[in-house]
Amino acid sequence: MSDLAIITPSYGPDAELFGELHLSVLKYTTDDTVHHVIVPPADRGLFADYAGSRCRVWTYPELLPRRYVPVPVADVWINSRRPWPPVRGWVMQQTLKIAAAGAIDADVVLMADSDVALIRPTTAQRFIADGRLRLYRAENAITQDMERHVLWHRVARRLLGLPPVSVPPLHDYVSPLNFWDPALVRAMQERIRETTGRHWLDAFNSQLHISEFILYGVFVDEVLNGPPPPSDNTICHNSWDRTPMDHQDAVAFADGLSPDAIGVMISAKSRTTQPVRLEAVRRCVRIAEGRDSA
Repeated sequence: MSDLAIITPSYGPDAELFGELHLSVLKYTTDDTVHHVIVPPADRGLFADYAGSRCRVWTYPELLPRRYVPVPVADVWINSRRPWPPVRGWVMQQTLKIAAAGAIDADVVLMADSDVALIRPTTAQRFIADGRLRLYRAENAITQDMERHVLWHRVARRLLGLPPVSVPPLHDYVSPLNFWDPALVRAMQERIRETTGRHWLDAFNSQLHISEFILYGVFVDEVLNGPPPPSDNTICHNSWDRTPMDHQDAVAFADGLSPDAIGVMISAKSRTTQPVRLEAVRRCVRIAEGRDSA
């Protein structure tokens, strides 16, 4: 068993971003840390060169029961035992994260989106306090107007057999860079099976709106016995802006780096050019290393 593994769902259009993320994984994690990338079967060739001792390339069918079949040309999957509703691509990506996290033999799994890059040395110990794994939790960050997040809480509680969601504010557990305990992921899968009477994967995939991070966070906070784990929402420095960064934006973004962040995320939806993205990441690295940021 390794201390840390990293999981990234990706696909062809994000192959270049994944390449930069993987380079940062090689640089900032130990030699026994394996980067697991999950891609559609058609995109395997784009990621094949990364396969080796530090990278495992998974395709969807390797993590899914045979009853799940893709619909040609459409970004949906069908459960042949219960075809409706079809499973949309973004829900399937979440499913695959949970499946991989439960299957991987590691103490901690770090979930990293393709548009993330690590900027500081990263080990499993970074996520442990007083012998316990922390939980990514932004306390009381979900307000009444965040309707999708409130819905995700409602769905999570139903799958976990908990009473209906209370009135916001609620905790937010969503992050492009997140960390889970594989043993707790397996316990969560079993809880869903017990609560719904269905395979966890089928119960999860039957939801039209769901968040894997909200599900895991609510499970850890409200289902497990014992006091809640320490919270940590400082691991990633994020830019969610959907407009492209320019040079000045890159500098301003990097200069806002916190001393605790191990990674940065510039949303792929911003369509920031690769040179500007690299400029921002490299400046963050210089700041993280204590070098002159000018």
